[in-house]
Amino acid sequence: MDFDQLNTFIEVARLGSFSRAAEKVLRSQPAVSAQIRQLEQEYGHKLLDRSARSVRLTPAGEVLFEYANEFMALRNKSLQAVSQQNGVPAGTLSIGANEGTFLYVLPKVFAKYHRAFPKVKISVYRSFTHKVIAKVEDAAIDVGVVTLPVKSSSLQEVPIFRDRVLLMVGRGNPLYRRKTVSLKEIAQQPLVLPTIGATRRIMEKNLRPYRENLNITMELTSVVMIKRFVAAGFGVSFISASFARDNVRRGEVKLLEIEDLAMWRELGLIYRKDRSLPHAASAFLEMATKELASHR
Repeated sequence: MDFDQLNTFIEVARLGSFSRAAEKVLRSQPAVSAQIRQLEQEYGHKLLDRSARSVRLTPAGEVLFEYANEFMALRNKSLQAVSQQNGVPAGTLSIGANEGTFLYVLPKVFAKYHRAFPKVKISVYRSFTHKVIAKVEDAAIDVGVVTLPVKSSSLQEVPIFRDRVLLMVGRGNPLYRRKTVSLKEIAQQPLVLPTIGATRRIMEKNLRPYRENLNITMELTSVVMIKRFVAAGFGVSFISASFARDNVRRGEVKLLEIEDLAMWRELGLIYRKDRSLPHAASAFLEMATKELASHR
């Protein structure tokens, strides 16, 4: 038995899937299955019940799962304790955010962080904001970068980034040559909406007076897809300005200010109030705050 096998076992149990666990630990599915078999042989018990639809812990697996988490937590604490002897972060930075934040806000911060602390492994959890918040609350990840405010008494918020929300239109749209647009004019356009999230809530709130006549052409989960379909002429959408910077530079879309309305999206780093941040996470917080200072 080694820590690698235990980590794989934890991920299979947590995700309920060999294939998803394989993606998380960056191994093939047969390799993951082999690690689980080795653990079962060592402990002399079946640890996981496999079916066509799910993977569940057996009673023996539940016992090992509890100890495995304790082992991994102790290992991480030891790595952090040793790394702090010389003030240089090591171990793992586990961080969660949504697709747009990882793609358009954090890459430069990650690059500088990696150059400064090459021994730190960055473990990324990409999902919607509400799921990232839940992971931080459950202590499954160290920190999250999410839209503020967060309604959780157990979490500390540190604002790190502020972005203007504007209307995005494609080249073929009649509004393309405009600099500003009214909400009434937006309501008359076909709309491409994110399925959930802060931008969806902003659109619903501000277009509420016109909701009976709105023409929603598409609802998408990916900011990349939203930009592509707007550029292709399927409709218009609200978007954080930094998310569309490259597309604007290439002339694929244009961002318009909305008359008499200034909308902002604020991002913050969140972590548990009752837990001391690992050295790797506190170093990331410090660096992200400095690097993104011009956007606050």
